[in-house]
Amino acid sequence: MDLGKIRKDKDFIEIFGLIDPDGFQPLGQGEYNINYIFNSKVTGEKLVLRIATDSQMHLENQIGYEFKALELLANSGRTPRPFYCDSRKTLIPYGFLVMEFLPGVPLNYKRDLKLAAQALSEVHSLVIPKDNHLLLPEDPIGAIYEECKMMFDEYSSSAHMEVSVRYKIDSLLDMVEGMEAEDIGNRVMINTELNSGNFLINGTDKPNYLIDWEKPLYGYPAQDLGHFLAPTTTSWKTDTILSKDEMLLFISDYCRMSKGGYVVSELWNSVRRYVSMNCLRGITWCSMAYSLYQDPDKLITNDYTYRKIKTYLSEDFLDMIRKEYLGDI
Repeated sequence: MDLGKIRKDKDFIEIFGLIDPDGFQPLGQGEYNINYIFNSKVTGEKLVLRIATDSQMHLENQIGYEFKALELLANSGRTPRPFYCDSRKTLIPYGFLVMEFLPGVPLNYKRDLKLAAQALSEVHSLVIPKDNHLLLPEDPIGAIYEECKMMFDEYSSSAHMEVSVRYKIDSLLDMVEGMEAEDIGNRVMINTELNSGNFLINGTDKPNYLIDWEKPLYGYPAQDLGHFLAPTTTSWKTDTILSKDEMLLFISDYCRMSKGGYVVSELWNSVRRYVSMNCLRGITWCSMAYSLYQDPDKLITNDYTYRKIKTYLSEDFLDMIRKEYLGDI
C-alpha cells in the first residue's frame, strides 16, 4: 500500500516528525486491517500505524469507533495508548490511527491462562462512562445468533456453497436458536475477539497486554470469556482445545482476580452458553470468509487462514462441535 501521502502530511509530520522512505515497516495484518510499525522522531517511541480496510461491524467510521474505544481503555495499563486518528480517507482510501507499540509474544494456552485471566479481569473491571459510544446489544447472545445467520446467508447464497456444509451448519444453528445466556454482573467494555494473537504476553510479574480492539461492545464479561475459551478460538492459531477442567480453572482464576464478585458456578453457567454460541460464530464466519476468498480481487488474503477456514468447514470438525459443545446446552 502506498503510504507516501501520510509521510508528507503536514499534521502527521507536526505530531510524529518526518518519516524516512523506509520508515513504515509491515507489522502484521488481519482480515480487515493492516498494521505498520515506525519510529517517531518527535517522541522517540515505536508506534503502530493501523489501517482499517473494512468494517466487520458495518460502521461508516470503523477507525473512529476503534480509536474512541482505545481512549476509554487508556487507563487500564493493558491496552495500547491511542495518539492520532484520521478518518478522512483523503491520504489513503481508508481510515487509520496511530497507537502505542507494545512488546510481547502470543498467548500460550497451556502456560499463560492465569496471566490471561488477570489481564481480562482488570480490563473488565475498568469503569467507563455509561454514555459511551459503544454498541450495546439488548440481547447479547441473540445478537451473536443473528450475526451467525447473517454471515451464513452470505455463504448460502454464494456460487461456491457446498450443500453438505450448508446442511450441517443449518442443523447447528437450529440447535442454538432461542438459547438464553442468563447474563450476570454489570456491562463493561468487552473485546469480542479474544484469540491468542491478540494477547501480548511478557510473563509473570511483567506487563501483559490485550490488543486489537476492532469490535468492542458494551456487554457482559461472560461473552468475552466464552469467546476466549471456545475451541474455534483456541485452535485457530495453536491447534489447542481446552478441556472442561482447564476451562473451569480459568473461570476460577478470573473470579478470584475480578472485582465483579462472581461465583464460579454461576459465571460458568453463563459462559458455557457463550462458548456454544461462539463455536457457531467461528464456523459461520469461516463460511462467509470462504465465499469471500474466492474473489480474486480480495485485498487481504492469508494462506494459513484459508487452510484453517476449510478445516473448520470440514465434516469432522462440524461433527465434533455438534457432539462436544452443542449437545448439552
